[in-house]
Amino acid sequence: MTTLGKTGPTVSRIGLGLMGMSDLYGPADEKESVATIHAALDAGLTLLDTGDFYGMGHNELLLRDALRTANRDQAVISVKFGALRDPDGGWAGADNRPVALKNFVAYSLRRLGTDHIDVYRPARLDPAVPIEDTIGAMAELVQAGHIRHIGLSEVGADTLRRAAAVHPIADLQIEYSLLSRGLEKDILPTVRELGIGLTTYGVLSRGLLSGHWTPTRDLPPTDFRAHSPRFQGDNLDRNLELVDTLRAVAEARGVTVAKVAIAWVAAQGEDIVPLVGARTRTRLTESLGALDVALSQEDLTAIESAIPPDAAAGDRYAAPLMAHLDSER
Repeated sequence: MTTLGKTGPTVSRIGLGLMGMSDLYGPADEKESVATIHAALDAGLTLLDTGDFYGMGHNELLLRDALRTANRDQAVISVKFGALRDPDGGWAGADNRPVALKNFVAYSLRRLGTDHIDVYRPARLDPAVPIEDTIGAMAELVQAGHIRHIGLSEVGADTLRRAAAVHPIADLQIEYSLLSRGLEKDILPTVRELGIGLTTYGVLSRGLLSGHWTPTRDLPPTDFRAHSPRFQGDNLDRNLELVDTLRAVAEARGVTVAKVAIAWVAAQGEDIVPLVGARTRTRLTESLGALDVALSQEDLTAIESAIPPDAAAGDRYAAPLMAHLDSER
């Protein structure tokens, strides 16, 4: 177990990201999704990450169904809000206005079937709303007991400082993997200076580092990866070459590529909690095995030699979505 920053909740060393159970990665089986959430809780995972816009509320309802036959107090529920969708599943920016976020949290509490959310965070920065206004409104929700802790997602160092000056921030959620290391220059030192934890998504780079991806895999148009630069043409070929190099390192140590990739993120600090996006119990079991992988300094050197910083081909997101990432500015 670890604590999210200086002021956040105590959580498991790995968390479960639920997005793929409802959205953006193709069809998922609801029964298996619920069983996977139960298996995670049974294995000691406590941090469950969702968003009110994942499947336009479906993901929160799925989590409610899972927690009906589980111990709500065992779970630390993290919810992202503010991302706007249209009826076709498209994206329409972010809304972090105080009046809007209080509306969002009311709906989330009802969908989740709970009286509080453990960590609440804007999914992306809203350029039309000063971060101080957003955090101030969230602080009122903390005071009222509707949320327990305030988090942030995909924001840069300056925004972190401004937010923390208004109210303690439990954690920053941001992409971090062997293929996505942009936070190391400015953001990682800043969160550590301010005593803010990190929950990191994309630790398997959306499947590239799973060890199971093939260049011939067909993706439906609704799958995020069908439009992701890292999964296109020469970029995909280059990235899979990096994975093959990492595979050789993993196999020499008798573990899978996925376990090494997750263990590497966890090894970057006790203040970092990797989120694994397992949609099935089989994938969850493999991910949990990363907790048993102790990486020596020699191992870390070999891993980073296999995939050096900035080795990934292609941006994390397509250009329109990259424009919404304050962490990239």
